[in-house]
Amino acid sequence: MPAAPPPTTCASALPARLAGTSGAGQIITVEAASYGVTTATLTAWQRSGSCWTVAYGPWTAWLGYSGLSTDKHEGDGATPAGIYGFQSTMYGNAPNPGVHYAYQPLVCGDWWDEDSASPTYNTFQEVPCSETDPPFDNGSSEALWTETVAYPSFAVINYNPDRVPGLGSAIFLHADVGGPTDGCVSLPVGDLDAVLDWMQPADDPVIVLGTTGTITSY
Repeated sequence: MPAAPPPTTCASALPARLAGTSGAGQIITVEAASYGVTTATLTAWQRSGSCWTVAYGPWTAWLGYSGLSTDKHEGDGATPAGIYGFQSTMYGNAPNPGVHYAYQPLVCGDWWDEDSASPTYNTFQEVPCSETDPPFDNGSSEALWTETVAYPSFAVINYNPDRVPGLGSAIFLHADVGGPTDGCVSLPVGDLDAVLDWMQPADDPVIVLGTTGTITSY
């Protein structure tokens, strides 16, 4: 029989080997074997004193259909590599699964603006339900209330918070739809809800996305 892998120690735990943790008490690592692959290993880690312990995972997560990218752009189907926080509100088409963040149930007229030319690019937008073609509906903006499989509940990864046109938008941690995403990270809904419920705003959670060869550089 092959030898058992060595036990994880404080020093060998992945979060301890990252270049920085942005002061987080909770870290979600998303480690892909290489660029271009569409799945990765997701693990949720909790700081415990000077050590990091596994809270959930390791689980297989879907990435964008172009895999990870260090040069993310709007519409490229890539998930951005790097270290990011989360926005302060979670959203969903299902009732609040028990998150500790502000939770906004989605209703008709709730969109995510993905139009690079729009002044509200990369933000949540509420318009009247009767307004079927809002100014930012350029074919890529998402009518969130219609995406009931992907978005029973989701967290917004705080990518491109300065809303630089063309840099990419709507990067979420959401539910698995059976294949690669358009640039988000997805998990089976049960695993997703467990992680969303575990996240504590006071612990300043971050998500770190990288390949096996690069993830510790973030």
